[in-house]
Amino acid sequence: MTTNDIHIPRDIHADAIDLAALHPHPATEAEDPLLITDAEARNLFADIPWRRLAVVGDSIAEGIGDPRPGYASVPWADRLARWLLAAHPESDYLNTGRMGATLAEIRAEQLARVADFRPDLIQVTGGGNDLFRRGTRMETVERELDELCTELAATGARLSLFTLADAFTGKLRPLRTVFAEYADVVRRVADRHDAILTEFWEHPARLRSDWLSADHIHLTMAGQAVVATELARAFATASRAAQRRSTAAGA
Repeated sequence: MTTNDIHIPRDIHADAIDLAALHPHPATEAEDPLLITDAEARNLFADIPWRRLAVVGDSIAEGIGDPRPGYASVPWADRLARWLLAAHPESDYLNTGRMGATLAEIRAEQLARVADFRPDLIQVTGGGNDLFRRGTRMETVERELDELCTELAATGARLSLFTLADAFTGKLRPLRTVFAEYADVVRRVADRHDAILTEFWEHPARLRSDWLSADHIHLTMAGQAVVATELARAFATASRAAQRRSTAAGA
């Protein structure tokens, strides 16, 4: 399992600070220090082994979110696909994400399409809708996410997961504890499946005042640009680690 390496103190939370003062938002993508350029992304993807990227899941996978002036209205998964295509013109991309999908629905509705696509890298993003349902048990969610990943891994593809950011404020603040527990679920499932893991729970971008859309659930296009950047870095890091292991094994 691989992770990115971004941490801030746990006692810093969006409700307790002046977001705009701590992390003022750049006016444009080009001025955003948390983003990589298209050229940097191509360089990161130049040596990765994957050519068929599939994204499965819910509205986060689908890329739902408000536009943000100065940022292209390109969801995070589409950005990744664009960068992969730029580095490897023979690559292909499938996104089966659907707004409102639960883990059970992802398995029932998306697995067959993904298997037919024959991916070699699958980004799995789901579980949030299950947690919004009253009476859902965390053990059930973990079991269903694990089963989903088991079936996806059977395609032979490398799996990738990420934690959601700690940006639960206002009316959604009571959900923070539940989603903190779910972040641990994602980490455990990723570990069991040797998946690439990208951490967003404590990512500094979550402290920006416009990280979230007006619904306070989905990311703005600025937030999605950050997600794409971190996933690109995670993919490159995982690829380099695999290459080092292969070299060491052959030595």
